[in-house]
Amino acid sequence: MAKAKFQNLKELTSQELGARARDLRQELFNLRVQKATARLEKTHRLSAIRREIAQCETRITQLRKRS
Repeated sequence: MAKAKFQNLKELTSQELGARARDLRQELFNLRVQKATARLEKTHRLSAIRREIAQCETRITQLRKRS
């Protein structure tokens, strides 16, 4: 399943990837606030979102090196 998601990222442009990473960072911030206030139920989302951010950043770097 993870490979399918990364394949989807390969189809996005650099601007779309940047926007996606920005949205994921906002969601990560919100989850950290929930964790601090002890309202976070799905703790696995923290690591999943960090992984998605890393995949977006990796793809952005690949696109920059290519051009």
